[in-house]
Amino acid sequence: MKKLFLALTMMATTFGVFAQGEPVVPAAVAPDPNAPTMEFTKDAIDYGTIKQDADGNRVFTFKNSGTTPIVISEAHGSCGCTVPTYPKEPIMPGKTAEIKVHYDTHRVGPFSKSVTVNSNAKNSPVVLKISGTVEAPAVAPTATEPSSIIPTPAPAVTTAATTTPVKAATTTTKKTTTAVKKTTTPVKKTTSTAKKTTTTVKKTTTK
Repeated sequence: MKKLFLALTMMATTFGVFAQGEPVVPAAVAPDPNAPTMEFTKDAIDYGTIKQDADGNRVFTFKNSGTTPIVISEAHGSCGCTVPTYPKEPIMPGKTAEIKVHYDTHRVGPFSKSVTVNSNAKNSPVVLKISGTVEAPAVAPTATEPSSIIPTPAPAVTTAATTTPVKAATTTTKKTTTAVKKTTTPVKKTTSTAKKTTTTVKKTTTK
């Protein structure tokens, strides 16, 4: 009898240990059948190619297609450059509202960001996306600085220096022409000598 009682006690203790080790599974929360739905016109906006510091504001429009009001609890961007603004008051059934998004267009280059909207809607959270490319402003050409600190001579001085050698060259040409004329003079003297020789020959024949 004692053995049977001891065996039953051991079985009860073992069962209690196993019962304490089992995890407690919470009951599943049933979805609210009356929960509203956020129905967006579009969930992505492409900025395209825009200039630096251009307007970075865009608007996402949605409608409450449920039977109870929508209450947005929070909305945040994927980075500090994307800032959303959402309505704080409840959006009644059948009404429309806006989620405004501002992107910092001072940042140059392509971008792809997102905004997460949390609410009491069935389809919460909703992720909205923006993308585009910000172009850098055109850089104006800068004047080239001289490579040397020595100032360049003025144009007037350069022209005068160039003209002077030309005049000197002209003077040299005139001198050369004069020399040619002097060379011609001895030729005439030679001709005169020839005439005198002819006269002497005639006189000899007469004798």
